[in-house]
Amino acid sequence: MTRILRSYRTLSKLGERLRRQGKRIVFTNGCFDILHAGHVAYLNRARAYGSVLVVGLNSDRSVRSIKGRGRPLNSELDRARVLSALASVDYVAIFDEETPVKLIRAIRPHVLVKGADWSKQKIAGGKDVLSWGGEIKRVRLLKGRSTSRLIQKARRAS
Repeated sequence: MTRILRSYRTLSKLGERLRRQGKRIVFTNGCFDILHAGHVAYLNRARAYGSVLVVGLNSDRSVRSIKGRGRPLNSELDRARVLSALASVDYVAIFDEETPVKLIRAIRPHVLVKGADWSKQKIAGGKDVLSWGGEIKRVRLLKGRSTSRLIQKARRAS
């Protein structure tokens, strides 16, 4: 069963415990406002890089600051519950900042995964992960799948 976490201290202890157990920790993050096939494929690919997948989830306030007024459409708790129902996701960690750097430093993943639309230099926390010997993986996204596109389509249809 997936756990939803909010404390950096808890996340740090989790990371320590998982490393002691020899688990390979993978971390990714996003808003995941309306979960779609692109998200599911992405998360499955991310999970394949290790034995535990931790998903950093932007809080409602964080999403608003990034995406603007009117977003998110779904609350952080609802988004966390939906993500936690996926077999590929082991932990969901909600964060309030615009980037997940504090989360990444707390969990200290072996692998940091982002979509291929991000350059390695622009991936938040990438330098940190590389500094402790971890790696960055960029995953190709399913073409034509995005929450923003779904929202536009729904608005045109109404």
